[in-house]
Amino acid sequence: MGMVVVISLPFIIFCFILGFGCYFFGRARGRRDMQTNPQVYGMPAPPPGASASAANLDSHSKPDNTHNV
Repeated sequence: MGMVVVISLPFIIFCFILGFGCYFFGRARGRRDMQTNPQVYGMPAPPPGASASAANLDSHSKPDNTHNV
């Protein structure tokens, strides 16, 4: 037994218009965000007032757990 699904032509046209509107709005918003706040890749700068010893790379390494064996 088959099932009949009826979708009206105005609904299809509305979906296309909505899709194009979202596409163009998102593209314009993405371009505006890229101009005002570009993505910067790399190590972040330390916060203001951070001491020089906190910037040591050894503090970010995993502790040695050989004494637990």
